[in-house]
Amino acid sequence: MDKKNLENLRHSSAHLLAAAILELFPDTKRAIGPAIETGFYYDFDFANPISEEELPKIEKKMTEILKTWKNFEKEEVSIIDARNQFKNEPYKLELIEEFAKNNKNLTIYKSGNYEDLCKGGHSENPSKEIGAFKLLSIAGAYWKGNEKNKMLTRIYGTAFPNKKELEEYLNQLEEAKKRDHRKLGRELDLFVISELVGGGLPLFTPKGTLLRDLLSGFSESLQKSYGYEKVWSTHIAKTDLYKKSGHWDKFGDELFLVKSQETDDQFIMKPMNCPHHIQIYNSKPRSYRDLPIRYMETTTVYRDEKAGELLGISRVRSLTQDDAHAFCTMDQIEKEFENIILMIQEMYDALDLKFKARLSFRNDEDKYLGDKKKWVEAQRIIEKVAKKLNLEYFIQEGEAAFYGPKIDIMITDSLGREWQCATEQLDFVQPERFGITYVDSDGAEKTPVMIHKALLGSIERFLSVYIEHTGGIFPAWLAPIQIMLLPIADRHIEYAEKIQKQLKEKGIRVELDSRSERLQAKIRDATLQKVPYLGIIGDKEVEETSLSVRKRNGQDQGQIPVETFLQNLRQEIDKKI
Repeated sequence: MDKKNLENLRHSSAHLLAAAILELFPDTKRAIGPAIETGFYYDFDFANPISEEELPKIEKKMTEILKTWKNFEKEEVSIIDARNQFKNEPYKLELIEEFAKNNKNLTIYKSGNYEDLCKGGHSENPSKEIGAFKLLSIAGAYWKGNEKNKMLTRIYGTAFPNKKELEEYLNQLEEAKKRDHRKLGRELDLFVISELVGGGLPLFTPKGTLLRDLLSGFSESLQKSYGYEKVWSTHIAKTDLYKKSGHWDKFGDELFLVKSQETDDQFIMKPMNCPHHIQIYNSKPRSYRDLPIRYMETTTVYRDEKAGELLGISRVRSLTQDDAHAFCTMDQIEKEFENIILMIQEMYDALDLKFKARLSFRNDEDKYLGDKKKWVEAQRIIEKVAKKLNLEYFIQEGEAAFYGPKIDIMITDSLGREWQCATEQLDFVQPERFGITYVDSDGAEKTPVMIHKALLGSIERFLSVYIEHTGGIFPAWLAPIQIMLLPIADRHIEYAEKIQKQLKEKGIRVELDSRSERLQAKIRDATLQKVPYLGIIGDKEVEETSLSVRKRNGQDQGQIPVETFLQNLRQEIDKKI
């Protein structure tokens, strides 16, 4: 089944859920029920709270109703008729008034005895096309996502054309639960969410901070090799900066405002770095001979995400970006984009992440700014780069930023889920907004093109994806602990401490489990921590200056001289394998 038909099937399933709810709980008020990427949901205002224990009963009622649903009938209605029909549905009435203000046509869709205000997109014959569905969970959701509004009850579900696809998806969900980055973050001691600090403001432990530093360090080393220079910018700036850049209008309520006690100036905690980097570029005259100029900065930005949208470290209010900007001429775009893709390929190969490129281009709408001829030329260049580097890519019209086309890197994790992480974006607008220029070879002042780039994107979000992709089984070069030394008895601890010191001096992250526990208990604990190598030490190892090495997957590598093990591990780390 293609994507559109699957979406229609799931939207129909949302209607089916609402129909069952009204039969079982007739005093319930309905809000909205869209299809989403993984299924569907419907928001309800229940007279009395319900629990997930009631989901099987709702599913049973949905199955009964589905047998009577042969089609969906569309009816266009006037504002007055819609008000009358939904006079006891406050959320529907609010939507109706919004539609009336925007002069939108109102349509009602009916299947069986159920009717709903809806813009459409349904199965032609739901009783035949909805082959299998499952209600998954219940959550709270503010009406329209606004914390000032009432908290509604959101019921999530999914639907497929047949039971086989549903079972495969449910199995994937079970695996995803085991790999949930919030669960693994606690078990592996990577990060903490403190209510006293606030939602969406994660704190990283030494192990989690090490992961962040290794990833950002890898990103910076790659960028440096391609001519990017490190800069630093403040975490707050005057509102004037973001009004001029357009972020004041773009982010609106997501901005954190800071008021000075000394002056009347109002500041914003920065939502993006690009306006700051532009000020550095604009600090002195530039010549065409200087271009391209490339700045990089790994820094935290701030956005006031809604509480209901926060999720572990995948959706946060303080996000750290490996952000960078290149200022260049139109003739230099191709080489700059090519270099960025080469960096992305090297990084994602080292992380064993497969990806494809989404070429996000403009469509025929009027929302895009800048010279259309430049857009056409830039899009041609971007596709040329994708072809030249043999990228697996697809073009998505309408996904461009309002200021320029971009390449979004879509990674596929080990569960087959797709995530957007790295990006490179052309910007024709901000350079003009700020009036930045360079002197060309003919002596004329011209406006450079700006390229926004991130290899990881948000480091927090990337880590959430990577933790789930690997299940916390990080390659040796990234693992917070690379080897755990396990002395069998107390008499072996002195030798283990000597080996620990030797490995540390060579830059190996090593820990020693000197507890008076049985060896099997120590092996189990180190395995749960997903440490790549276990170095078991007994009488024979002490006598022969060696380690009995065991990998975290249980594979025994036998007794190895310490120097040989060190060389092999060092090679594995250096090659990032």
